[in-house]
Amino acid sequence: MNYETGAIEQEERLALPAPEAPRRRRWPWVVAAIVVLAVAAWFLFGGKKNEAARPAGDDASQAPVVTVSVPGRQTVARTVSATGTLAARRDLPIGIAGEGGMITRVLVEPGQWVKAGQVLATVDRSVQTQTAAQLAAQVSVARSDQVLAQAELDRAKTLVDRGFISKADLQRREATRDAAAARVKAAQASLAEARARNGRLDIRAPAAGLILTRTAEPGQIVSSGSGVLFRLEQDGQVELRAAVSESDLAGLSVGSRARVTPVGSNRSFEGEVWQISPVIDAQTRQGVVRIALRHDPALRPGGFATAAINGSTAVAPLLPETAILSDDKATYVYVVGKDNKVERRVVKTGEASDNGVAVLDGLNGTERVVLTAGAFLTPGQVIKPSVQKAR
Repeated sequence: MNYETGAIEQEERLALPAPEAPRRRRWPWVVAAIVVLAVAAWFLFGGKKNEAARPAGDDASQAPVVTVSVPGRQTVARTVSATGTLAARRDLPIGIAGEGGMITRVLVEPGQWVKAGQVLATVDRSVQTQTAAQLAAQVSVARSDQVLAQAELDRAKTLVDRGFISKADLQRREATRDAAAARVKAAQASLAEARARNGRLDIRAPAAGLILTRTAEPGQIVSSGSGVLFRLEQDGQVELRAAVSESDLAGLSVGSRARVTPVGSNRSFEGEVWQISPVIDAQTRQGVVRIALRHDPALRPGGFATAAINGSTAVAPLLPETAILSDDKATYVYVVGKDNKVERRVVKTGEASDNGVAVLDGLNGTERVVLTAGAFLTPGQVIKPSVQKAR
């Protein structure tokens, strides 16, 4: 190749047009835009048409399924809970009834059973014994005078008929005999009084029962002002004096059964209400219910205990706790009304037990009551009720 030929070829190449750049692929974006426009058009035009054509009952298909129940009415036993102090049903304080003196012997200990009239302690009576002996001697002297006066009267009666003694002398001898008999009775009364005083120096149990406390000791000087030396639980009868609110007292009566549990014990004891306080404490608004219990070493007077007292019974609907709702205004439940719409119903509840909560007011037992999920519902909301059989 010569120089000219090469120059010509180079000029020809420069004269040729440049090859076209590859075109960008824009069709995917165009397709996407068409789809978006189609969807928007469907929502604007087709959506309204479908909504107008949707059946009216289709809204209910979107309602939540909620468990409901018709509770009916059941007999509900009312139980009143109370606390109180154990005590002797008849707590007898025992002191000295006589003149007093020094205690010589104490014959019983706390926790010991005694009989009525049993000697609990004795007081020194050395001086009183001598006084009683002196009075007994005076009785003997008076009786001797009476015997002598009677003998003289008998002799005078035999002589009055003979004229040796006048009737006036006979009457004087009769008076002397009567005076001697009166002195005998006076001496006997004084002796009986002394012996009674001496008997009162023995401190005795006024009734059968259990000794609770003892403060008497040998060598102690006691008198009528010494106070209580022994405390006696009569016949071993124990009771719980339970404090009950004014409103709960109305549902209790004498004879109601109760179950008492002392603090710190896992045992319960059966009892019976034998007295209900006729007055209410103005400060605490409570009254005292006295529950009689049988004696048991675990029931110690002065101890604290709780009681569950069976009160009056009532016929009322019974609902689980999940059905009972409350707010700052009232306690309420949700009931299913017309067209399966929930309604708020204010209720008054009673005692809660393992079986449920008694509804005293607000329901008659024939309503369909929402058992669960009530906290997530609003009044007027449509639901699908799933009826559960009442237990």
